[in-house]
Amino acid sequence: MLNKLPNNLVFYDTETTGIHKDFSQIIQCGSILTDNLLNIKDQQNISSAPLPWIIPQPKAMLTNKKINSFKSNVSHYQMMKDIQHQWKNWSADVPAIFITYNGHKFDEELIRRQFWCNLLEPYVTNTNQNGRLDVMLMIHNIASFFSDEISIPLFEEGPTLSIKLEHLADEHGIDVTDAHDAISDCKFMIGLCKVIKEKIPEVFESFLNISTKQGIKNLIYSNEFLALGEVFRRHSFKYPVVFCGADNSRPNDICFFDLSFDPEEIINLDLSEINSMIQSGGRDLPIKKYKINKTIPVCPSSLLSKTDHFDIDHKELQRRADIISSNKDFQTKVSQAMQDRMIDFPEPSHIEGTIYSGGFPSYKDKDLMLEFHQSDNLEHLVKISRNFEDERFRLFAERIICTQFDGDIPDDIKKRYDDLIHERTSTEGGWGSVAKTLQEIDKLIDEKENKEDKKILAATREHISSMIK
Repeated sequence: MLNKLPNNLVFYDTETTGIHKDFSQIIQCGSILTDNLLNIKDQQNISSAPLPWIIPQPKAMLTNKKINSFKSNVSHYQMMKDIQHQWKNWSADVPAIFITYNGHKFDEELIRRQFWCNLLEPYVTNTNQNGRLDVMLMIHNIASFFSDEISIPLFEEGPTLSIKLEHLADEHGIDVTDAHDAISDCKFMIGLCKVIKEKIPEVFESFLNISTKQGIKNLIYSNEFLALGEVFRRHSFKYPVVFCGADNSRPNDICFFDLSFDPEEIINLDLSEINSMIQSGGRDLPIKKYKINKTIPVCPSSLLSKTDHFDIDHKELQRRADIISSNKDFQTKVSQAMQDRMIDFPEPSHIEGTIYSGGFPSYKDKDLMLEFHQSDNLEHLVKISRNFEDERFRLFAERIICTQFDGDIPDDIKKRYDDLIHERTSTEGGWGSVAKTLQEIDKLIDEKENKEDKKILAATREHISSMIK
């Protein structure tokens, strides 16, 4: 039955100073609230000035054209507070599904980090029964299995595919004149979702259903085999799959078995052979790893409108799926191999990158964060900052204090802040380089003929030059 979900949908997009998740900044965020029939109910369009230690990248600015942000009197801290307040308000009474385009890889990660760096709850989009959906990954599935119903544009007239949002929007008659404006990109997503909902409503609803962990679990533990579709290097790939194991130590990590392989040849492999297969992680192996806390481009095989997507007929694929699903010994070996994996994540060298490695805040620190956001008294804010148990939150609080106030800041806090500014503007690192960025801008100005491009580059150069003390 369609439209049974009560959820609100929140489409959002960001425009940023660059592409590095730890050292770039959101300078515009557009969000549109709809019901699950895609009727617009509310929207927010908000922007802020770049932080004093953030180096805007010229190619990013040429793309988003947001040079007005350089003159904005809205602080990044205030913008992130306003975004979170709006999102929590929209999802307070009815859970929301937060919808992005390629957001799991970028926008979502940036939003999380910048909530966190501003002492705000980072996981708004997937807690309190909220879900999240990456439309681009839904398009991966549609390009693989439903291209008769939903036309996928070709990249530069073919033969490969383009799944860029503006190309898809244009393909389906959606006005794309304001591409790379955050609120406009939200409208592109809504327009694209309306096309999908109209032409393949069961597929659209299926993806809404798997926007939460419980939803994807309900699908992968169902009795039928699943259709997994991916677009890789502009080509679509189709896999018939079934769930075959999970990592008990990392509960978001699961495995699918590719039913193109005869399970009889795989299920009796010993643990070391399965372990080797999982560690190698090749695309053409029978076991494929995914995360249930992100959109997986998969749908029930019963939704396929054609039965010739795979070289093997559906009855045989279902028979193979039943073998995997009923073989608990094989699933145990896969799960054990997943748990035995060696995953070497280097420790981040800067606090912006420690969102996932430093642990959750203590109850005391959570209370201090709430108290911090409720105060506008410098002395009180300094006192709160000094009482954080986690040094990262103390440093984040000090950064906020120094960007919100001019004078009477304690010497030790001011020195740490000045050292941060010096590091990010006078040395070279993951955050970029002022000197090299200015050289890049001068080169681009010489190359560009478009007056608007030259204006954007000149404004970016002026702003970056002003960062040099």
